[in-house]
Formats: sequence, C-alpha cells, structure tokens
Amino acid sequence: MPNASASIPHLRLERPLEGRDAEILTPAAIAFLTELHDRFARRRHDRLAARERRRFEIGTGDDPHFRADTAHIRDDPSWRVAGAGPGLEDRRVEITGPTDPKMTINALNSGARVWLADQEDATSPTWRNVIGGQLSLFDAIRGQLSFTSPEGKRYEVTAERTPTIVMRPRGWHLPEKHVTFIDRAGRELPASGSLVDYGLYVFHNAHALIAAGRGPYFYLPKIESAEEARLWDDVFSFTEERLGLAHGTIRATVLIETLPAAFEMEEILFALRDHCAGLNAGRWDYIFSIIKTYRGRGARFVLPDRSEVTMTVPFMRAYTELLVRTCHKRGAYAIGGMSAFIPNRRKPEVTEAAFEKVAADKRREAGDGFDGTWVAHPDLIPVARAEFDAVLGERENQLHRSREEVAVEPADLLDLRIGLPVTTAGVRGNVSVAIRYIEAWLRGLGAVAIDDLMEDAATAEISRSQIWQWIHQDRETAEGDTITRSFVEGLLDEVLAEVPRSDGDRFDDAAAVFREVALRPEFPAFLTLPAYAKYLD
Repeated sequence: MPNASASIPHLRLERPLEGRDAEILTPAAIAFLTELHDRFARRRHDRLAARERRRFEIGTGDDPHFRADTAHIRDDPSWRVAGAGPGLEDRRVEITGPTDPKMTINALNSGARVWLADQEDATSPTWRNVIGGQLSLFDAIRGQLSFTSPEGKRYEVTAERTPTIVMRPRGWHLPEKHVTFIDRAGRELPASGSLVDYGLYVFHNAHALIAAGRGPYFYLPKIESAEEARLWDDVFSFTEERLGLAHGTIRATVLIETLPAAFEMEEILFALRDHCAGLNAGRWDYIFSIIKTYRGRGARFVLPDRSEVTMTVPFMRAYTELLVRTCHKRGAYAIGGMSAFIPNRRKPEVTEAAFEKVAADKRREAGDGFDGTWVAHPDLIPVARAEFDAVLGERENQLHRSREEVAVEPADLLDLRIGLPVTTAGVRGNVSVAIRYIEAWLRGLGAVAIDDLMEDAATAEISRSQIWQWIHQDRETAEGDTITRSFVEGLLDEVLAEVPRSDGDRFDDAAAVFREVALRPEFPAFLTLPAYAKYLD
C-alpha cells in the first residue's frame, strides 16, 4: 500500500549524479519534469494503448483510411500553421546527428542551415548519453563548448553562422528507466523518455535560445495520430505558460514516419497549428512502419531486399507527394529525408558514388517541391545545397508550389508492388547490418557507418522486421533458399564468425537481441525496447 507521502507526485533518480550532472538535473529542472509527468503521463499511456488497438485492427484487415470524423478539418481551406520561427526561414539543408560533444561541434561547424540534434534514433540512450547530450547542447547554446579527443585533438566551434538547432527527443513509446515517476496514487513507473529529453532541454535553454534570435524548436518522432500531436501541443502550451514564453514560441516539425500518420497529415498539422513549422518525410522509419503494420497480412505486403525499396516505388512516391501538397496547402515547410549513402574519404570511388546518388535524391526532392532536406555527413552539404539552390535560388522555400495536381488515394499509400524478389544476399545483408548495428548501439553508439551507409535505429528496424516477416510469410529467395528460422540462424553464425572480435565487444548480446526481435514468434514493436530494458546501462 502506498504511504501518505506517495500521494505527492515526484521523480526519483535511479543513478547517482556524476561530474556535471547536477548542472542539468537541478532541483528546479526536476520539479519541472515532475509537473510534466503529473499532467501528461496518463495521457501518454492512453495514446500508446490506442496505438496498439489500431495496429491490431489494421493487422486483422481494417486498412487505414482518411478519417471521416475529421473531414471538416481537411475541407476547411481557411486555417494555416504558425510556420517558420526565427532562424527556421531557410531550411534547404539540415544535418542530422547525435549530441556528443565532438558531433555537436562538427554539426555546428558544418555550414548547414539547421542541425537536427538527435536524442532519438541516432543516440543510444545510455544514461551518460542522455545527460551528456543535454550538457553538450547547454554548452553549445552558451558558446562554451569544446572537446579534446583521447588522441589530444581539440575541437571548437569556429563557424561565424551556426545552424539553428532543432532537438529531437525520444518518441512517446520509449521509457527512461533511470528516472522513476511516482504518481498521485503512489504507483511507480519509468519516466517518459520524451518528457525527460524535451523537458530538460526546454527548461534550461528556451530563454537563451530566444535571446540569441532563435527559439526552442523540436522534431517530433514516431507520431501515429492527430491525438498524439495534440498531446504534444498541450505540452508546449503548458511549457510556455510555465516558463513565461509567448504562446507559439515553441515550434515543432513532425516526422511523418509511420503509416497511420500518413493518413492524418492535415489533422496533425491542425492539432499543432499554433506551434507547427512543418513536416518531414522520415523515409526509413516509414518503411519499417509499413513492414511492421502489414507483417502478417499475406504475400502481397512482403517487400523485397531493403536496397530495392527506393523513394520511387509506388507507395513511397505517393507518401512524399501527399506530404508536399499537404504542407504547402497549410503554410508548412516540407522537409525531405536522408539518403543513407555517405562518403568515405579513404575510398574515392565510394565517395563519388555517394555524391552521385545523394545528388539524384536531392534533385528529385527539390523538383517535387520540398523546401529542404537532410544529410548525415558534412561532406554532403554542398551536394544537397547545389540541388536546392538550383530550384530555390534566392527564395527561402517553395510554399508557392501548391501541388494541386497531386491526388493520392488510400490505395496509393498501400500499393506495395515492386515486382522484385528477395535474394539470399539481401537476407544475409539484413542479418549482418542488424547484428553490427545492435552491437554498436549496445556500446553506446547510435549512428554507425556500415558498408558505406549511415545506419541508425530506423534502418536496423527495417532489417530485423523484414527477416521476421520473410520467415512468417514462408518466403523463398530468388536462389531457392526457404527463409526459415534455421536458415537465418545459419547466416547469423556466419556473420558472427566473420566480424572482428575484441575484449568488451557486445556481439553475443547483439545476437541475443537479434534472436528476440527477429526470430521469435512474437514481434516486439521496437527492437530498442527489449534491448534497452535488458542490456543498456
């Protein structure tokens, strides 16, 4: 039974403070996090339960559709979103990356217009990474960040104009196990990773960002419904009142990276309209969401090798076209996604191929009407900028391009026909990428270059979810190999025999995680949930 004091909501830190932790985890900041959880934790759990119900409905045959109950929102031509805040007027090239000190400095020196400071898919959420990322951002915003590598190389911010920071907190589904929330009934639950990341950042930095002529800006990941967007909007409004900010100061860009969200783009914009700057086409998580949602619906929903699921296949083309049209209809920026190809300074031929592929990807996005795009490496910024400069010129955006000729129906978003087989090399590639990425993630690395591609949690999710689906849909490769659990176990053994091993590596744990998320009958909604719960410090 809870004791009398348990009726007072509070947070309990499960780790002792170290180093500069106390600069972030101040009593006032913890009090703010407590208020956020007291007001919004129950609604978060309700939204997550609604996700599971909807996923079950789609999995049993109820395809998503444009909602009848919100048709009045889509049919009302009068409303617009808040749009770009100070420092977000020109977003033609944004760089993404984790928030450790070295990567923070590299991003700020990169020449990009915006930096997506990623506490989500590009960050392994160890406690040290979570708090260390907050310290990096705290110092960067105050112009006091520097870093010296173990080899003695010193990194400092030298750019005259640094990118506008847009911070991405963890998604609603992710807990923070190092912080416990005790609610009014005395129940103990892990804190919300979203509220911890968001709350610490906005509490410490909102006023400093505004004083610098910018503002507290966020990328919102993994949203699946307008109701989830409304929850964020209420969090923003409460924060503005609590911190003494003008209503609408906070701006959010929503990643449309789940299948359900693609059917509610206008409703999501409407829910966040006082705080919304735009939408982003989060391609990799979107592909993962398609596989996850339709994993049990039969052969026509099975995709081929991951490398063949490009931005020009029918369902991806429909999704991005609809996103641009929806954004420009409502005064929101449409931001393109990240091509996974990255340069390799030791291999000129790899770099040349990456430049060509990224240029083609950004040329397509700029031609389609996107207002900006993502890259994952500083060397790709000039490549992407050249393609957007060619279309934008001196303009800051393409909001004038209404794309009224675009007409996307529900069937277009669900047209998964590609007409290519699964190959044995494709299966093995997925096993290899998943194992190597998970191993790095368990060591605290969230964004990892593997085979000259930038891999993060989203791309690893595609790899393991395809394996699961191919097994459960009795797929056979083009070479005649039946994709069974034992077949994949054999490939797993081959991969583990080939990877370089060292003292302290996490390949054995990575293999255990892979078996749990790809080879068991049950399908975990996110690989990061069991991996975080069991293996991450």
